[in-house]
Amino acid sequence: MAAGPRWRELFFGLYFLSHIPITLLIDLQPLLPAGIHPQSLAELLQWYTAAFKDPMMLQPPEWFKAFIYCEAFLQMPFFPVAAYAFLKGGCKWIRTPAIIYSTHVATTLCAILAHILFHDFSKSELGPQTQRERLALLSVYVPYLLIPLLILFTMLCHPHYNHVEKRKRK
Repeated sequence: MAAGPRWRELFFGLYFLSHIPITLLIDLQPLLPAGIHPQSLAELLQWYTAAFKDPMMLQPPEWFKAFIYCEAFLQMPFFPVAAYAFLKGGCKWIRTPAIIYSTHVATTLCAILAHILFHDFSKSELGPQTQRERLALLSVYVPYLLIPLLILFTMLCHPHYNHVEKRKRK
């Protein structure tokens, strides 16, 4: 049987490992009351929203808050498990949870990317006003679609994860 795609496993492991501090320190800020997180992290979020014209992180619409809650309560507990499995390598048991994770994230990113591309931000101070600003904001979110799609492709198509055992007849 073919060994797991090791370079991808390491890449996926680092992806999930990096998600832990990003989620805890940045992504969850819109859900928390002001003043709970350190001032330096609040300033980092302010800088990001100004630099990339991302209104969803400062004034998240309700649907976006729902995605942040999913990240907090569904994805966050999965991140260390997935990081362990992929960094260890060869863990076939991660296949089903990784498929669930990647399809969930890809689905949420479709809504986020559509909002960035098609929402009329002209009536708000925040948000991309030009095509270039929309593309810059897209560049932040697109990797969070592409990497889960690569995970999904790997889990579905690579023989290491997609091996069907033949059962012996009695």
